[in-house]
Amino acid sequence: MHNVPLWLYLVGFLLVLGPLVFVHEYGHYIVGRWCGVKADAFSIGFGRRIVGWTDKRGTEWKIGWLPLGGYVQFAGDRDAVSQPDAEWQQLPEDQRSHTFPAQPVWKRALIVLAGPLTNFLFAILIFAAFGMAYGVPQTPPVIGSIAPKSAGAAAKLQVGDRIVAINGQTMENFEDIRMAVSYDLGKPARLDIQRGQDRFDLTLRPQIITETDPFGNKSERAIIGILPANPVYTTVGPIDAVQAATSQTWALVRMTGNILGQFVTGQRSVKDMGGPVRIAKQSGEMASLGPEALIFFIAFVSINLGFINLLPLPMLDGGHLAFYAYEAVRRRPAPAAAQEWAFRVGFMALVTLMLVVTFNDLGSIGVWDRIARLIG
Repeated sequence: MHNVPLWLYLVGFLLVLGPLVFVHEYGHYIVGRWCGVKADAFSIGFGRRIVGWTDKRGTEWKIGWLPLGGYVQFAGDRDAVSQPDAEWQQLPEDQRSHTFPAQPVWKRALIVLAGPLTNFLFAILIFAAFGMAYGVPQTPPVIGSIAPKSAGAAAKLQVGDRIVAINGQTMENFEDIRMAVSYDLGKPARLDIQRGQDRFDLTLRPQIITETDPFGNKSERAIIGILPANPVYTTVGPIDAVQAATSQTWALVRMTGNILGQFVTGQRSVKDMGGPVRIAKQSGEMASLGPEALIFFIAFVSINLGFINLLPLPMLDGGHLAFYAYEAVRRRPAPAAAQEWAFRVGFMALVTLMLVVTFNDLGSIGVWDRIARLIG
């Protein structure tokens, strides 16, 4: 089992979260600039400023002492979550026209949407770079071997069978098969099989297994007990690399959505949720495996960050977009009182979620076990 020094957890966490927060907030910032909106502050981290400077446009760039996120505060914003300042309408016209609340709803929506989209684009660039450097996996979805007593063996799959689709989703390569079943918690899977000249469907139930990685972390995933033939990696140019990276990113977005749905419906326990401490732990572990593993992990976290921010919860980008959608349809903003209450409820929900994931995180590093041993 690998032993990771404590300092590497902190370094790994900063190497993962710092660039991702910057990328996300820079997406907001640069699109805001293109839309003619002045940014008063660009912060990586919250709380008191550690270092900072003010550029020629009057934007204060700073790093806060609490590295758990960041924000861009545009002119006319009351706070870091873009609630309008009550006095923005009293500004002179030349200043008011450059405030965030003065922009048409489509510009405000575009500025807000830019943060999560930049996270997705960042992941695509990373995956595309890997594809150009190491080749794109293009192992055909053809069975090379079948584990005995597995779901695949029970369903009488055969070596050489091509899995054309799973639950209606086309399988382009063998990795698509893993993605289609691994995180679906063993739900029945309908396979579209090509066997020679024959084409038929069958349904099987993947088996759930518990795996322990070299760092002692346990995780569950579903398998059908099949392996590919020899893996195939194809050298590609920039356009094909970007196309493959986009498909890979979309697959991970779908997977993230499925897992979130399992939490909401109770299929997956909230104990599986992780927060900053778990990200720090995993960042240190990936850093110990080398730069390639860490960079891939950064791309994965970037996708998660973009996806979570698009959830329609007040205080998140998705919550703002929901209000803008209401405004676009009704031709007027949602009532101020409704927005205020929504942000309060959203704040309490996020605080509760942070408490839950922090409790889980502390359990994942053995804090509660140590306390129990001390008491007992």
